[in-house]
Amino acid sequence: MPSPAITALDAAQLPYRLVSHGAVGSLAEAAAVRGVAVPDVVKTIVVRRGEDDHLFVLTLGDRVISWPKLRALLGVHRLSMPDAAGALAATGYERGTITPFGASTAWPVVADERLRGREITLGAGERGLAIAIDADAAIAALDATVADVTDPQPTR
Repeated sequence: MPSPAITALDAAQLPYRLVSHGAVGSLAEAAAVRGVAVPDVVKTIVVRRGEDDHLFVLTLGDRVISWPKLRALLGVHRLSMPDAAGALAATGYERGTITPFGASTAWPVVADERLRGREITLGAGERGLAIAIDADAAIAALDATVADVTDPQPTR
């Protein structure tokens, strides 16, 4: 039985390619097993605006949310990230598998503007499974707001 994400993609008639791989321990490892560059491993971040009010933020693998930019875009003063149980309750997906496609609630989506014009991979709702999809098609299907909401990943 396909994951809710695959069911949602099929229902939307979005072309995608499934990428099946084993467990990964890092974003760089995910990129390697998916055969893509780190930026093309898109992270789906669940952000909490308030009680039972969340949104998805899509960021390239080598970038992080800029909280000041995101707060300004949304016109709010406070945002947070739910813990693992809160993310599961809000989306129906465990961390590491979260995708806006087929989530238990269709929360709004904000996509960083750098996603446009590329093929990306993102979670498919199950561990060890990703989808490769045209970012512009995904953004359109999700009716995502596209904006500059990230900063480069800090180097360690």
